[in-house]
Amino acid sequence: MKNSIKVERAIHNITQANLAEIIGVSRQTVNAMELNKYVPSTVLALKISKIFKKPVNEIFFLDSGD
Repeated sequence: MKNSIKVERAIHNITQANLAEIIGVSRQTVNAMELNKYVPSTVLALKISKIFKKPVNEIFFLDSGD
């Protein structure tokens, strides 16, 4: 699964550390999600979509190989 978290963070001027604190995870977890090394839970994905005020499917999407 791919995501646009890094782009959304830049648009909203939020650091990895800020986002991590808001959603209750470590900065390393945010980094791993941005690098597509960690797939968030549904609850976590919903928290992220709420922060960026976008539907989940506009932030997270399946790679053509998934």
